[in-house]
Amino acid sequence: MTQNLKINHINKSYKRNQQTQTFKAAPSALFSTLDKSLKPLDSFIRMQENLSGTRFVQDTATNWVPKAVFARSKADLAEMSFLEFGESALFYFAPGLIGEHISRKIFSKFAPKNLQKQLNSHIPDSVDEILSNKALTKSGADKHLLPIKAAIVLSCAAIPAAEYALSFAKNLFTLKVFKKSDFNNIANLNKNQKEDTAQQQRVEKSAKSHIKKAAIVSAASLGAGVLFAAAGHRSKAIQSISKGILQPGAQISKGLEKIGIKSKKLDSFLRKYINFDFDSNNGKLALSHGQLAATVMAGVVGYNQAAKDRGRLDQLEVMTRLPLVAFYTIFGSSLFEHGFKNILHKKNVFPDLIKKTSDNSLITPTREELPELAKQLAKKNKTNVEDEFAKLIKGKATITAVPFLFSLVFMGFTLAGISRLWTQYRYNKQQKENSAPQDTITITKLRNPLEEKAALTFASFK
Repeated sequence: MTQNLKINHINKSYKRNQQTQTFKAAPSALFSTLDKSLKPLDSFIRMQENLSGTRFVQDTATNWVPKAVFARSKADLAEMSFLEFGESALFYFAPGLIGEHISRKIFSKFAPKNLQKQLNSHIPDSVDEILSNKALTKSGADKHLLPIKAAIVLSCAAIPAAEYALSFAKNLFTLKVFKKSDFNNIANLNKNQKEDTAQQQRVEKSAKSHIKKAAIVSAASLGAGVLFAAAGHRSKAIQSISKGILQPGAQISKGLEKIGIKSKKLDSFLRKYINFDFDSNNGKLALSHGQLAATVMAGVVGYNQAAKDRGRLDQLEVMTRLPLVAFYTIFGSSLFEHGFKNILHKKNVFPDLIKKTSDNSLITPTREELPELAKQLAKKNKTNVEDEFAKLIKGKATITAVPFLFSLVFMGFTLAGISRLWTQYRYNKQQKENSAPQDTITITKLRNPLEEKAALTFASFK
């Protein structure tokens, strides 16, 4: 989450997967006709739409480079690299590996054999789709399906738990490899590089404790998942809880409606961002907005606490950038992308690429859909299909590149640079205050005339 805009790209991709496609898929013969000057643009588009290892390398490098440029020491560079590659692995590979390829296969086996194939095909469906499917509700398959879906989600609690623990693992990594736990030394702020043994022990103890807690949460969630999948169809309570686990936002919205608070926008927000169920990507489980938000918030808590262990300046640097990064990761990327497309749409720029749907959302065709669109335009405009295709590639690259460059320049280089400059300023100010001469205050007992007079009178009396 230190500007981990790799999440931003995932956000864009699964949003696109949910949109209704209005263009037909087409063969890729036209890609070979592109001019050499356009091939880099096509490669960029392909990488932006690919959630495979190619995107892992590309986005990790994109987020890693700005911070590598501003690295203040070998330890700073190493631990930042540890975080970037660790987070990329979590966000790109963990949801598909745990949710789709492991948990889905395992927990679907808990259903009766005669229902396993049917239930497995409906696992990517939403709760509302399952409950509105008369065939599933009539056969009682929904009683198996909802707990199994909840079990899969519970097993994936390991992902936000791992994101939380990653910052502590980073602290432990830096301590063991570079023998440093003081942020002032890691960031090369303190030229003396003296380490406090007691602080090192505290950082190590805290890191191991939080990593252990994250592991316990993951194990407990997995155990609860097994219980749900095995016994959920026999328990109305588990079936009810399953709905809450999958769509807590929907349950909150229904509760608000009962007390008179009705709002379509609020209902849409709650269902979208407080939603732990997976999205469906062509029948496969894909990361949802709610899962993204949960993982990001787990990371925020972990980042803050791990930074606090290593010193006030580390915590201040993290909190300087973290709120903005978290907001942009969860909401801002979609808002910026939608705003940019909306401007283009209003000015009638790339009208063949940006289309408005019945619900007023804006969609663009994927790279694979461009050849068929080019053929349609060539037939309509009586032009050369290769020329139409080249125009589409240029337009698609522009629509894709502007949000990407904003992420790279502002959320990457600018934010990384500003946060490091602020840390250096805080350190210099702190050192100046510590080295400033302390004023000595002398406290003198004030004379009391009444006491003096009483003393003289007493002496005369004697």
